[in-house]
Amino acid sequence: MSSAKGISGLEFIALNAMLMALVALAINMILPAFSHMTGDFNLPDPNRIGLAVSLLYVGLAFGQILFGAWSDSVGRKLSLNIGLLVFLVGSMLSFYSSLFWVFIVGQVVQGIGLGAPRVVTIAIVRDRYNGAEMAQTISFIMVIFSLVPTISPFLGQCVIFLLGWRSLFAFFSVGALLALFWLNSSLPETHLAASRKPVSFQLLASNFSTVLKNRPAMFYAGALGVVSGAFIAYLNMSQQLFEVQHGLGTRYPLFFALMSLSLALASFLNGRLVVKLGVERLAVIGLVAMGLSSAVMATATLVTGREGSLTELSIFLAAMLFCFGLLVSNLNALAMRSLGTVAGTGASVVGAVTTFVSVPLAILVGSFYSGSSAPLVLAFGGFSAIGYCLVKLAARL
Repeated sequence: MSSAKGISGLEFIALNAMLMALVALAINMILPAFSHMTGDFNLPDPNRIGLAVSLLYVGLAFGQILFGAWSDSVGRKLSLNIGLLVFLVGSMLSFYSSLFWVFIVGQVVQGIGLGAPRVVTIAIVRDRYNGAEMAQTISFIMVIFSLVPTISPFLGQCVIFLLGWRSLFAFFSVGALLALFWLNSSLPETHLAASRKPVSFQLLASNFSTVLKNRPAMFYAGALGVVSGAFIAYLNMSQQLFEVQHGLGTRYPLFFALMSLSLALASFLNGRLVVKLGVERLAVIGLVAMGLSSAVMATATLVTGREGSLTELSIFLAAMLFCFGLLVSNLNALAMRSLGTVAGTGASVVGAVTTFVSVPLAILVGSFYSGSSAPLVLAFGGFSAIGYCLVKLAARL
């Protein structure tokens, strides 16, 4: 794999992984704090905090549109700098919030700011790589990125125990400041001035039109969106599934970490296999495996007439996260494959479509939770089937 000019290939991957990891930290580290926040804000149940996390995703969707498109005109680094500063403001709002609605505003602002590292990093990779090499680079970034959820709930639990849940947002602020320092001291601008055009409504409209009319890209983004809906539902429901339903208590972060390791393993293997097997084939393998595994789990539940044990649920979820690890890198690469001339706008639209599809689906799945994992099993199965159809449609086009 070739390296980015002015920065080694290893540091390029590590920096972009850290930038993307801020998203995972902001979502996963607060999972053990749901009960603490529920009490402090006098909320009737922890589902309200889960809704706040979902609204972070809404802010993330708008942030991706804003910063991705803007980066095509002003460059990648300036967009990242401003996005990280916005995230810093949102973290401070959440830290100082005494009312729940202020906390929600802080979460939305955090999400908007996170739109920059979430989407501009993909554009930076697209500036340097294409095709299988791009998917390989994203996979190696995702290996590091995927390891973050394995430790973040445990890390969050430690921070909460020592300093209280509000200190989580001070932790996020420090992370943003470190990312700003590393970004500005090491990464060269990948979208050179000669390739940019001044910001204008006509340019933005033209770029968005170009991306939205690219039907294969939109189908791939939609496929990623539906499978991400099941993944986000899992994130929102994991605390209740493990800590409450299966009585794990303080051991919940350990089980969450074990589940997340399968996602990291999939990302690592994908980086090794994608050049040999191809992006499309691996995406199809991930979708088919996700659908078949869900069908087996659902059938077993119907036949036995009982809820799966903790061991059975853990094996199933590990398989789902492994499949998702294959899908997130490859579907992103497929969606971006034909959007090289407008990589920033392309990444923003792909990210926004993915988010706008996934978040409502995740909220819908969560609304059916009543002490059973059945809604989550059905979501992984049904959404993977829809994703498979969308990938096949995109391939025909």
